[in-house]
Amino acid sequence: MTQKSPSRCESREAKSGGSYRIRICDLIHVKDAREPTALSPRTPYERAGIKVVRVVKARKNLRFPASWRGCPHMEIVRVETRDGSIRYGCEAGNQVYRLEGDLFGEFSQSEELLEPVRRLAPIEPTAIYAIGLNYREHASEMNSELPEYPVVFMKSVTAVLDPESPIVLPRHLHSDQVDYECELAVVIGKTCKNVAAKDALDYVLGYTCANDVSARDWQNFHGGGQWTKGKSFDTFCPLGPILVTADRIPNPQILPIRTILNTEIRQESFTGDMIFTVAELIEFLSGSTTLLPGTVILTGTPPGVGVAADPPRFLKAGDEVGVEISGIGMLRNPVLAEA
Repeated sequence: MTQKSPSRCESREAKSGGSYRIRICDLIHVKDAREPTALSPRTPYERAGIKVVRVVKARKNLRFPASWRGCPHMEIVRVETRDGSIRYGCEAGNQVYRLEGDLFGEFSQSEELLEPVRRLAPIEPTAIYAIGLNYREHASEMNSELPEYPVVFMKSVTAVLDPESPIVLPRHLHSDQVDYECELAVVIGKTCKNVAAKDALDYVLGYTCANDVSARDWQNFHGGGQWTKGKSFDTFCPLGPILVTADRIPNPQILPIRTILNTEIRQESFTGDMIFTVAELIEFLSGSTTLLPGTVILTGTPPGVGVAADPPRFLKAGDEVGVEISGIGMLRNPVLAEA
């Protein structure tokens, strides 16, 4: 991943509900991305898959966090090895090196090669906070007003699912309206409380892909609306495939994101459409509240959810859902019905 030298920074002006100025050096080159291109916020970018990085509105006091105390520029994985042990590793090409030390303190890449047989969710969350209605266009498709404060709910940590493992449609406590939601997941790396937005990204360990799988009938109707229950069934929080350290993504508000259901793109947007930025979410969630290392924050979903389609398109057995975020990768999960 490269970044333009500050000496070559230049300013551009664009309009989208007002003028703003952004430095080209505030953009990162994500994996498989072309040269950053200035596009209007509503212009689709499916020309060659998700390979376009948008110019987004620059915010005051934008901070690029220094490298984590461990090892910078890492793609962290969590794997099961041939001997049955669970290890954290650093993925480099087709090889995985054992990670030594404390993931939430000092850590480094060892020279020991692991022999993984299965990729697991890259983090075991201590808590999962999730945000509703955090993309402007998603709020529009749901005919909802923009929220004054972030809409917060929780997901059970037992809902976490590994890459390639199946999303299970509930049949014991039945749901016929299971939906997908692609999301950028933020992993907190050190204890924080009452953190200002200008300092918030310093507390981020890294980022991964998430699917906030949701049973809409339980979320919205059964028992008067059960958000936590409708979003906490087993397998309803796929995470992965890797955890990219925060120094690899210094600005999390410029990432293309999409959902692919089977072979069809169902959601496609970029994180610059968030109503509340990652830094602002951390500021809000840490207000008078302690966020522990390992806390995962699901930052909201863009437009294109199944419940908003005409007719609605819910998940069914035999589907495969892919969540892709440029610079992180593709999280894939098949779908099956509970036995």
